[in-house]
Amino acid sequence: MAGPGTGGEEADGISPRREARDAALVAVAVAAVGVVLGLLWLWLAPRVPLISDGTAVYLKDAEGEESVGVDGMFALSALGIGVLTGAVVFLMRRRGGIGVPVGLAVGALLGSVLAWRLGVWLGPEQDVVAHAKAVGEGKVFDAPLELRAKGTLLVWPFAALLAHLGLTALFGPRDPEPDPVLHPMWGPPRDGNAPGGV
Repeated sequence: MAGPGTGGEEADGISPRREARDAALVAVAVAAVGVVLGLLWLWLAPRVPLISDGTAVYLKDAEGEESVGVDGMFALSALGIGVLTGAVVFLMRRRGGIGVPVGLAVGALLGSVLAWRLGVWLGPEQDVVAHAKAVGEGKVFDAPLELRAKGTLLVWPFAALLAHLGLTALFGPRDPEPDPVLHPMWGPPRDGNAPGGV
């Protein structure tokens, strides 16, 4: 019977059922953090001012960089959340295995999508024409919160995986060093004869 720290525990640690359970738990927990990212993005993202002349809607400042800032703020916030979730998952699940990083990647991607949709939903009115009519001609109002560069949805998964991988490489469990293989001629003398003797 295998005791603690022996091969039996190691075999249990990599069982497919346990890996799948770990992946699911980590994915759900990390995806839930998407609510935090969505609210953070909504709070920090710059607003894009629009104005209507009664017939059409225009950017108030055609040279403004607010649209780029919206995507940039999502990416920066996702980067910070990614490093944080990667570190927390490592600290909570130091045992290792493939299920944890898979769950981390899937959860971070789902969390990014959740954050994006939540920010859009809670942000300024999506129907620009109706919003322009409601505020009136010549009045400035905020454009809907949009994520133009959809590639920023991958920032969180990549940041989380890199943080987790780095911490695992530095502080993760190590495989035991194998015993060195000695050449028969280099072994200890057998039956009192010279090395390698019969």
